[in-house]
Amino acid sequence: MTTEDIRNNRKELIGLVRAKTGDKSVKVVYEYKTPHPLYKKEIRRKTTVHVHDEKNDSSVGDKVKITSTRPLSKLKRWRISQIIEKAPVL
Repeated sequence: MTTEDIRNNRKELIGLVRAKTGDKSVKVVYEYKTPHPLYKKEIRRKTTVHVHDEKNDSSVGDKVKITSTRPLSKLKRWRISQIIEKAPVL
């Protein structure tokens, strides 16, 4: 395996921007379903991750695609790769 294969094999998730935490930083929430260990009913779970927003394009409520990357700060291990859907302006 070359380094190019490893670099292109990064995790990608789709989530919603929940907060702007500072310059070039946002919090993104993504939801997933997992079965209950005993009863096997699907449970909705959500995880919040800190994401790097290089261009400061996203706003709260946007649907974004995020990609894993090297550690950029204490908490940021993801970056925005694409804004899928902009939030409606009120």
